[in-house]
Amino acid sequence: MIGPQTKGSFSVTFEESLALEIMFRMLGERPKSINEEVTDMVGEITNMVTGGAKRILGEKGYEFSMATPVVVSGKAHTITHKCDGPKILMPFDSDFGKVHIEVSFDNQK
Repeated sequence: MIGPQTKGSFSVTFEESLALEIMFRMLGERPKSINEEVTDMVGEITNMVTGGAKRILGEKGYEFSMATPVVVSGKAHTITHKCDGPKILMPFDSDFGKVHIEVSFDNQK
């Protein structure tokens, strides 16, 4: 996310069990493991969440452009934010696994 007032980065991390349950509830399919369809679904969820955040921040006067989300999967992946500001981690639990949302913003002068 980049705009005249701010630059930021956002990530959503799903445990495999939760991603598979969401896939089942959204599409009625339950793959045995993460596959291309599951990663596509995670990308779409990320688009929905970031689109909602962009709308809410836009209503507060923050205008910015957003890059197309990148989906990374695997147990040993690393998330590198595209800014140097502090990172806020919001963990959520469900009966099917955990999800973590990370946000980081730099204030631009």
